[in-house]
Amino acid sequence: MFAMNPQTLVSDCLLHIFSFLPLDDLISASGVCKDWHDAADTQWLWRRLCLQRWFFCSQVVLSSSHVNRSWKKYFLRRSCLEKKMKDGRSGGYACKSLRGHTGSVVGVVYLQVNSPGSPDPWSASSTVCSAATDGSVRAWNVQTGEQLWCGQQQQPLTCVTRDERGDFLATADSSGDIKVWQALTGQEVALHHSASPHCTLQFFNKDQHCFLSVGTNQGNLVTLSAPSLSQRSTLMISDTFKVNIVLISPDKNWIMAGHKDHLDCSPKVVYAESLTSPSEDQDPLCHLVPVSRCQAAVFMPCQSARLATIHRPHGADSTVLSIFQVILHKSKYKSQVQVQQVASFPLELNTASSNILLEAKDSSVLVIAAEHRMWVYSLKGDLIASYEEHMKTITSMCVDNFRVVTASQDLSLRVLTWRHDKDDALALDSRYHLLGGSHTMSRGFTHVCCDYSSIVGAVQGKNGKDVLKAYTFTLTVQVSQPTLLV
Repeated sequence: MFAMNPQTLVSDCLLHIFSFLPLDDLISASGVCKDWHDAADTQWLWRRLCLQRWFFCSQVVLSSSHVNRSWKKYFLRRSCLEKKMKDGRSGGYACKSLRGHTGSVVGVVYLQVNSPGSPDPWSASSTVCSAATDGSVRAWNVQTGEQLWCGQQQQPLTCVTRDERGDFLATADSSGDIKVWQALTGQEVALHHSASPHCTLQFFNKDQHCFLSVGTNQGNLVTLSAPSLSQRSTLMISDTFKVNIVLISPDKNWIMAGHKDHLDCSPKVVYAESLTSPSEDQDPLCHLVPVSRCQAAVFMPCQSARLATIHRPHGADSTVLSIFQVILHKSKYKSQVQVQQVASFPLELNTASSNILLEAKDSSVLVIAAEHRMWVYSLKGDLIASYEEHMKTITSMCVDNFRVVTASQDLSLRVLTWRHDKDDALALDSRYHLLGGSHTMSRGFTHVCCDYSSIVGAVQGKNGKDVLKAYTFTLTVQVSQPTLLV
């Protein structure tokens, strides 16, 4: 093709031919002559490449009032950043230690996220927040390692979570006090006394209003308005066991609440509107999920209300994964919640561990971790892959559309990335590991979270002072431009 006289090809023909070229060939073609260079630089070609590779790309993504962007620049920079995140080579990322806590970190969440849909994912900053048993909640700039603010409570903190937009975060302490903080400044917004020493918290938005679901030691699911923390409703989930699982469905219509690891306690799914706008003459709409000893659960992120659970049936030695569809059936006179099982299959876990982690990607794949192993299953029960790369127990896991990151007591983070094979089936490739420090000073990772261009993990210190490790992937685009032939 390159031997043809470029003058004989009109611009439209060149564009049509160039649309079939992979990236390296397109860059090579741009060096043949001025006509080919101009054709290969056409924004339509690079927009097409972007849309083929990243489904969320649009003109809105690249629009900016102060920066003149191009689809070519976006493609090259984003490709370079993703390559660094896949390779994990020395020099492709920077590691910073975020120190300040004098206790054990109980949770880490991103407040300001560097998302893949950002028009400038290579330069946007990220903010992460951590809470610890020293009673402090701290916000950090992930890229610089700078502490942005610190809030303090008298009692040890037990958990932390943030709202969907990242405007607020909520913490609970060992005395049962729940507090909302302004994410940007760390200012205290509201306080609620729950009288529950260990709460489970989840924010959710419903009808343009924000709410906080609270699972308590008394077995209740309490719904609070956020950020004011005024109480809207209380529903008893169990009169015997504490509520330590609270999940929100993607459509925000359902809340799953229950207790892990007990045969006599089945979780419930509750219609969210009956909690946020309770009726005096009608009980909240809810239904038991027909599983015993629920060990882990997750809503499928690309389904409105599809719930996956890992549980151990009565009298069974094996662990089972069951998938349910939650439906609100409305008739003329009443509404009923239905929980329909759509799949169920045994798992190859063979572990007595109660610490089983379950996450989902899109609507087709489930990722499970227990002890030092990890498995990837399809929703039909097919085992896609299994991994034994960690030497010690996996303590935390982060799953998104780009990668899976696991944290372990062996003081390492393992990074795996998704790909589609020749049959368009989803596969997961093991890439590299990140180290968290010296075993003489640290016991291992306890938490991990990530956004598009960074990973943050909490490392347990042997002196009782946990440290955050922030890994940020840098961007230095070096695209070889061919010499233009005249």
